[in-house]
Amino acid sequence: MAQMTLMDMKYSNRKKKTKLQIVENLSFSCYNQPDCIGKGTVLMKYKILIIDDEEMILSMMKKCLQEKFSVYTADSARKALELLTMAFDIILLDINMPEMDGLELCRLIRKHISCPVIFLTARVAEEDVIKGLSVGADDYITKPFSMDELQARISAHLRREERKGIAANIRFDEELMIDYNGRTVFLGKERLDFSNKEFEIIGFLSQNAGMVFDRETIYEKLWGYDSEGDSIVVKEHIRKIRNKLSVYTDKNYIETVWGVGYKWAK
Repeated sequence: MAQMTLMDMKYSNRKKKTKLQIVENLSFSCYNQPDCIGKGTVLMKYKILIIDDEEMILSMMKKCLQEKFSVYTADSARKALELLTMAFDIILLDINMPEMDGLELCRLIRKHISCPVIFLTARVAEEDVIKGLSVGADDYITKPFSMDELQARISAHLRREERKGIAANIRFDEELMIDYNGRTVFLGKERLDFSNKEFEIIGFLSQNAGMVFDRETIYEKLWGYDSEGDSIVVKEHIRKIRNKLSVYTDKNYIETVWGVGYKWAK
């Protein structure tokens, strides 16, 4: 039987098939795909992020890939940015998405994400391919495509990828990017300069987003119990952090909970 492609699934409504029928028809050989890389127990360490605004495509791709990989999905750029605090081994990214498309998302994250990015695209013009590669994609696969071809490309990239150094430890919060390992903060394309203690406050609060801490707790965590000084310095550092952020954004990332303390806005 000929293998059905993802594009067949996407446009199956033209043939008046129900979603249930689509899923049944696409079962094809998801669990009989050739093992391109190695044993499943080894492959489970690889984490894949699939970003596509088509829920049915996300579901089917996850079903076909999760036997060998840890698969995470996002149906929008916003959700993808939230998930990118994890260190993924490869990202599959659809170009045509609402709000922020795949090209813009790739351009935003490429400087901070080292793993391979494969574009999933229906665009076949040479200029579109060049544009995708120029913003940081490592490869592209044109819809419609078979799962055999997709898995082969994933395998090829993972074989070539040398896992060096410490995995990325970052946080995306809308336009704000915090690199905890590199101790850097970006707002869009702008790199912001913070003192060591200012960055430590940003790191402590952002890694505990939504939790409220009083000045004394922050001081003890970052300056130490035996440090000679006063927790009033925390207030002054937070004032400086807010001033630096306010130059580029109206969002108040560090909120004051009156009578209690401070928290990183979720």
